[in-house]
Amino acid sequence: GLAVCSTPHERLSILYTKILDVLAEIPKNAAYRKYTEQITNEKLAMVKAEPDVKKLEDQLQGGQLEEVILQAEHELSLARKMRDWKPWEPLVEEPPADQWKWPI
Repeated sequence: GLAVCSTPHERLSILYTKILDVLAEIPKNAAYRKYTEQITNEKLAMVKAEPDVKKLEDQLQGGQLEEVILQAEHELSLARKMRDWKPWEPLVEEPPADQWKWPI
């Protein structure tokens, strides 16, 4: 199992704020930013509004808060990678016309 976090509200607030900071560096029209920002803001609002750990776990629907913290850490890692990868930019070259044909 995961180690118990003594300050889950603080940890989640920090992680969600870091995610939002990284998302702010991604263009507003990028789908990843649009949807991740919306979900992260909703979760951050829940963390700020609900002091009870059990009730917060029920609201977030991500398991125990330690699991939610792990998910947030993974989302922060992905957000940083997406910022670097820039998947919203056009392709460097056009894909082959038969790219999705099977069998070749």
